[in-house]
Amino acid sequence: MKTIGLISDTHSSVDEAVYTFFSNCDEIWHAGDFGNLPTADKLAEFKPLRGVYGNIDDHKVRIVYPETIRFECEGVDTLITHAGGYPAHYDKNLLPVLKTNPPKLLITGHSHILRIMFDKQYSFLFMNPGAAGNYGFHKQITLIRFVIDKGEIKDVDVYDRPRG
Repeated sequence: MKTIGLISDTHSSVDEAVYTFFSNCDEIWHAGDFGNLPTADKLAEFKPLRGVYGNIDDHKVRIVYPETIRFECEGVDTLITHAGGYPAHYDKNLLPVLKTNPPKLLITGHSHILRIMFDKQYSFLFMNPGAAGNYGFHKQITLIRFVIDKGEIKDVDVYDRPRG
């Protein structure tokens, strides 16, 4: 069993809520747009970190973090990418993977809109944690925390507060 903290679009800042909301997490997963490597390093110093780069991330971040990662966690095949879209509106580059070998959990960032949906077409859970940084059009700071246990995703909890 693992408790996961899911975050995206930090844009060079780590909100203090991360340290309390993710305090009992085993890992943090970041769905891109760290903003800079020091931001990623802060998260990695707090908890083990998996992440992907986003469209605003420079070459320093891209050297450390890939565009897409796919891995198994506690029996859940997971795919994380930054600008992958959302159910019925996926990025054209992601569609071949979803059609031939869909994961059990797909995570994207980029939109700054928190979404947790079951994709009926491809039979997987979709999550986008929204945005946790101070830069962008979003008006809320959002984070997701959930448990993966023996192939099951459960105990999903959302942090949501006005930005600023």
